[in-house]
Amino acid sequence: MIKGHATQEGTVNFAKKSTANQENFRKIQNLTLSNVGIGTYLGNPDSNTDVLVENAVKQSVLAGINVIDTAINYRFQKAERSVGKAIAALINEGRIKRDDVFISTKNGYVTNDGDINEDFWSYVNREYVKTGIIKPNDISSGYHCMTVSYLEDQLNRSRKNLGLDCLDLIYLHNAVEGQIQDITKAQFMENLKNVFEFYESQRQKGTIKFYGLATWQCFRVKKDDPQFLLLSDVLELAKQTGGDNHGFRFIQLPFNMYLDQAYMIKNQQVDGKDVSILEAAKIYNIGVFTSVPLMQGRLLGQGVIPEFDNLMPSQRCLQFIRSTPGVLAPLVGHKLESHVRENLEITKIPQMSEIHFTELVKKLTS
Repeated sequence: MIKGHATQEGTVNFAKKSTANQENFRKIQNLTLSNVGIGTYLGNPDSNTDVLVENAVKQSVLAGINVIDTAINYRFQKAERSVGKAIAALINEGRIKRDDVFISTKNGYVTNDGDINEDFWSYVNREYVKTGIIKPNDISSGYHCMTVSYLEDQLNRSRKNLGLDCLDLIYLHNAVEGQIQDITKAQFMENLKNVFEFYESQRQKGTIKFYGLATWQCFRVKKDDPQFLLLSDVLELAKQTGGDNHGFRFIQLPFNMYLDQAYMIKNQQVDGKDVSILEAAKIYNIGVFTSVPLMQGRLLGQGVIPEFDNLMPSQRCLQFIRSTPGVLAPLVGHKLESHVRENLEITKIPQMSEIHFTELVKKLTS
């Protein structure tokens, strides 16, 4: 296991040594993080994709990206292993130190193992049910489990897959979306408090630094939607379990030029004022990482998104998102060499100024 975690000194040094434009780093929680991160969601669970992901992570880090995102269920644990191999290789080669990079993963989905040739439910029964990790009725909606016993097992597997003693960030993965069909909102919040108590205990043990919620719908829907979640309610749970120095400091949600609800819908409330989730997160100093910046490639067709600043389609998507107030960094998944090269060009130019961004939004919405 590689010891350590992202630090103030390490991330500052990473930024200084980087070939990326120095304006493309942001400070949060005493860390200096790139305003674009790499995601590892898509891909077949095979050895060829393992190599592509490993190489893409290496190239991204060497180009100035020190935010790396994965999840235990991505490619059935193989995404985490590919990230782990890439980070270990870069450290062993002396290209980076562990404290240069910020690595996040997610737990909550029920997953099998892409390196074991076994039926999904046979694996789940053998690994989790027979061992008592998962009990009857623990799995919600057929795919999600947020009991402490399961999350503890998954956290330890993630650490092993990644080869890391300490994770910079662990997300509870699509919890509202995976649970609310089967339980009440009050019961969900009680369960979430139990999860936060577990995460705080893991912070004390040194297995994680921060925790958060990786979401799909709950922060983007209207207040009357059953999946809606108020960020201030979540923060209150974190304060109840961890005090003012709690570890709930990041969220993840979808945002791009098509899925614009995080910026446009004022569904949160801060000091009696209706604000968007991006505004609320900024006020509360919660870092927001965004998923699906390219809509899994669907935004890259000719004429799908408007042209600006002489950028390629993928670069326009990333430039728009990372320039949006309240966004810490979009997480872009790329594997093919040509896609990696095109996307990484964005590290060489600064994000838009707030004035330029506002003018672009007016143009797009007029």
